[in-house]
Amino acid sequence: VLRSTPEAAGSATMLTNPVFVESVIVFTIVLCVHFVVWNQLSWCSIALAIQAFYVQYKWDRLLKSGGAVFQFRPSANSGILPACMIMPLLGLALKERCQASGNVYFERFSMVVTATGMMLALFLSLIALGITRPVPTNTCVISGIAGSAVIYTIKQTLTVSEVIEVLEVLLIFVYLSLIILYLLPRCFTPGEGLIIIGGISFIINQLIKRSLNAPESKGDPINYFLLVIVVGCLLLGIFFTLLFCFMESETWVSSLFFHMMTAVLGLGIIMPWLALLIRRHPLMWLIDFLLLSQNRLCLLAYWVLLAVLASLVVFHQNYKRSLGSKKHQASTVVRKYFHFIVVATYVPGLIYDRQLLHVASVTCLAAFLLLEYVRYFRIRPVGHLLRQLLSLFLDERDSGPLILTHIYLLLGMSLPIWLYPGPCMPKGSLPGVGGLVPYAGVLAVGVGDTMASVFGSTMGEVRWPGTKKTMEGTATSIFAQIIAIALFLIFDEAINLNTSYAWIVGSVTLVSLLEAYTAQIDNLLLPLYLFILLML
Repeated sequence: VLRSTPEAAGSATMLTNPVFVESVIVFTIVLCVHFVVWNQLSWCSIALAIQAFYVQYKWDRLLKSGGAVFQFRPSANSGILPACMIMPLLGLALKERCQASGNVYFERFSMVVTATGMMLALFLSLIALGITRPVPTNTCVISGIAGSAVIYTIKQTLTVSEVIEVLEVLLIFVYLSLIILYLLPRCFTPGEGLIIIGGISFIINQLIKRSLNAPESKGDPINYFLLVIVVGCLLLGIFFTLLFCFMESETWVSSLFFHMMTAVLGLGIIMPWLALLIRRHPLMWLIDFLLLSQNRLCLLAYWVLLAVLASLVVFHQNYKRSLGSKKHQASTVVRKYFHFIVVATYVPGLIYDRQLLHVASVTCLAAFLLLEYVRYFRIRPVGHLLRQLLSLFLDERDSGPLILTHIYLLLGMSLPIWLYPGPCMPKGSLPGVGGLVPYAGVLAVGVGDTMASVFGSTMGEVRWPGTKKTMEGTATSIFAQIIAIALFLIFDEAINLNTSYAWIVGSVTLVSLLEAYTAQIDNLLLPLYLFILLML
């Protein structure tokens, strides 16, 4: 009789552990990035990945024992490793592109992004190690070595003003974390909190920096539009969350006060702030921007039609629930209807007018956040209606007070467009595989994740070890993305792959495997990793 040894049993357990396999996939992506990009920060990035892997194990133990400081999203691991590597890898990929184009300013900016991501990851690791009992000696040593390497390298590569900028973002991140994680319990995992709050902290710092330099420089109004809208919506949410801790939000008086203060913030702060940055009245700029060509009006009409279609899907599903069980929830296939609608929205915009798509997606983000505030605070007259309509589409990831799934979907599709390094592209588009960079959200979320969910839930039988995802769904996801890329080549003349097919297939495969094993918000994680790989 053959007996399994403890070593063999341990190896089998690791292979069936989704967190371990997810970490292996992330390490593979990190090595692929540094195979192409190698500079003085590469060793720091690899050391950061190793220490994040150890810290993730410790933080997972804290979540299981209930020893974490804040209430994080349940039924998910901490996600420290995949979250910690996004901003450093993103900065390294942007630096490579800007260095190749000779844009020194944005090359230095990319170095700041990389250093900021590393410092935020180290800060998060120190929090986990500081509250773990007993103190994990081996992990502390590894984190200390990684932290020393990162700090020493940053000191050697950044100027004094750039180091101060990194510390400013870290300070904003600390205070913003205390506010958001306290006000919104169970909405994020530690990794998701790092991505969301870290990104917002960086945006706030950039907006303050550019506002102080506004009299001396004038940038693209489209980029300023994103910064001001994000910060304005954040201020609105924090203000009303603190206010409604002391007063009832469901009364007509409170609702009227909400609408009045929203108008005051928009007309009295956001619009003058944007006017200061772009040196023009925002409404006049927006009207001229929308009326610039006939194609923009046609795209707007087409998007309005799709918005009406999405609304009809919501009302139809709620009507079906009213006829049946009140506990009925929308199936995975039904929720993916919105993914198809979003793909139909973004693809024409990417092909014909990316600037209009950029502005429209930022406007849509502001509308989504405002409607979520109305739903969360039960603001009359539509707060209760929104709560009833959207409750049908809840899943296990919406375990906190906010419903963020649709906002994550919008972010996943839009982030590659917002992060696209336009100033580093003199001819307007990236060469080779880089031509697919703006399509990263459409490929990873709109096509890949949708096909994996639909085919996996309906026809999948062979499951990946330790997960609910199926191999059939992952295979379908990969093939669907390859077919989508072939279609983009036909309809978008700006894309020229230059025979970089092996890298494309490898990138799509790695991201699809990550989708199968991650417990984090895939709508947020997958487009960023595919964006990084396609940038190289």
